[in-house]
Amino acid sequence: MMERIAETSPRSKARMAGVCQLMEAVTAAFGGVIIPGKLLVAGNAAATAANILGRERLFWLGFVLSLIGVAFHIAWALLMYELLKPVNRTLSSLAVFFILVGCAIQALTSLLYLAPLLILQSGNSLSAFTPEQLQALALMFLKLNAYAFNIDLVFFGLWCVLTGYLIFRSTFLPRVLGVLLAISGLGWVTYLYPPLAYHLFFPYIAAASALGEIPLELWLLVMGVNVQRWKQQASAAGAIHT
Repeated sequence: MMERIAETSPRSKARMAGVCQLMEAVTAAFGGVIIPGKLLVAGNAAATAANILGRERLFWLGFVLSLIGVAFHIAWALLMYELLKPVNRTLSSLAVFFILVGCAIQALTSLLYLAPLLILQSGNSLSAFTPEQLQALALMFLKLNAYAFNIDLVFFGLWCVLTGYLIFRSTFLPRVLGVLLAISGLGWVTYLYPPLAYHLFFPYIAAASALGEIPLELWLLVMGVNVQRWKQQASAAGAIHT
């Protein structure tokens, strides 16, 4: 996969990165946030269990979208690594390490996502538990999924900070995109302490995310990169791939 990415032109890599960023945002938002939000009833395990069992297809759709989101996230990370390694290979490698750890956690949240349905459909295998206890256990796993997703956001934030710095230091992308992305990353890093992040999310973190990630996505999709400057910076770093 890395060999195929390396052989692609810089502008094509940039546009592919923009597509992957868009698709990751859509699938992760629906699979990890919107659909679970439609099923979860805060503080009411019985109602939550009824929603999961009564809307099983929607529940499975959330799982599938979450997994697809992980695949797009990995592709986006590798494409950005290939674009930005002429700026600083070490920091680019560190950034891709952070995001791949985040993707592993994101995949784990997809697995945890399935636990409530398996518990509620366990039948005789969990017959020692009362229906009320099973409902409470299913709700607990949904909450655990949310906490795991918070950890994923921290690693994503670290990636945004490093990638923002690399964009700022590049000659082939606008520096302002790097500044905005780094600010967005600082917002996500606040999920190290979720109560603070929940308090700041509207409007601060949400606004920083929109201002940092949407302009980058649009620039990659429409403009790509300045190929001549990319090749000059890659040549200076000894990182041209033929």
